[in-house]
Amino acid sequence: MQANEMAVLGMSRSEERIYRHFLRHPNSAAADLHLALDIEQEAAGRALDRLLRLRLLRPGDPPERLTPADPETAVARLTELRLRHLYEEVQRITRSHHIVAALRAETRGDSPAPGASDGDPATPTVEQLRGWSEISGRMDDLTFFAREEVASVEPRPDLASPQAAQLRALDLRVLRRGLRRRVVVPDSALDHPHARAHYAELASRGARIRVATQLTEHVVLYDRRAALMPQDPHDAGRGALLVRGGVLLASVAGLFERIWDQGEDIPVELRRPVDAEAPLSAGEMRVLSLMCTAGKDEAGARDLGVSVRTYRRYIADVMRRLGASTRAQAALLARERGWL
Repeated sequence: MQANEMAVLGMSRSEERIYRHFLRHPNSAAADLHLALDIEQEAAGRALDRLLRLRLLRPGDPPERLTPADPETAVARLTELRLRHLYEEVQRITRSHHIVAALRAETRGDSPAPGASDGDPATPTVEQLRGWSEISGRMDDLTFFAREEVASVEPRPDLASPQAAQLRALDLRVLRRGLRRRVVVPDSALDHPHARAHYAELASRGARIRVATQLTEHVVLYDRRAALMPQDPHDAGRGALLVRGGVLLASVAGLFERIWDQGEDIPVELRRPVDAEAPLSAGEMRVLSLMCTAGKDEAGARDLGVSVRTYRRYIADVMRRLGASTRAQAALLARERGWL
């Protein structure tokens, strides 16, 4: 039986089987789907309804036939939804501390039960931080005590200058100490000059930078032992939640890895320039040359030492620079500018 690999993204076994079915058979009918996949009719109906609500399936042509969303879009949408649920769960936990007092009132002498341990690693500790001053101080501590890696998803590259300066200093401290630094940013980050320069500097010092689409939530992981999540990813000054240990932290770490795996590496030399008329960089010229000479994308990707998917993204970036809609048009425009 097929494993429920997408369970980490909140998708049930029935939902995943149905989505995969339509990936294999796009624009097919949903009638009698429960018989074809050996799923209970009621469960299949619920799964179809949810997939349609999430826009992972959509009406085809004719409307009674269904077409699946692209896998990258589907995973990004599910990841965003799962992260939002995790944020809500963390916030519920922070609002539940009054339960401890109520439970203690049920005991005699207001003392902990024998054998109880406040340091149980299976129990998540959630701390609410208020204001940028408290957040930045805690980030400084977490960075100082990190021993292996700092990893983050950063959906807002256009931070205010004071915050950006402090975050840059923390990042450089991590890299100077020889720790791993991984960052996932939206592809729009390459449109912000200050953010582009910041990530280029980090990459030149050993950090690994990847881009992904539809990033909305902000999270920073320290050695997989703590996760810092601003309550409002659009305004870090409104407070943050610090999670240590427990299933919640493991879920956040797992989702980061999923986002990381879906992202694409961006070498420093291939960052997008602000001036579309400026000459191509050496890396972009290499991609342009391979695009025009390599017979297949697999060959070009092999020559460049990247995956086919990443190679195709580089080609799309070069085409965007040239204002071309096809590879043939890109080659023609490049020759007109004397780049080939």
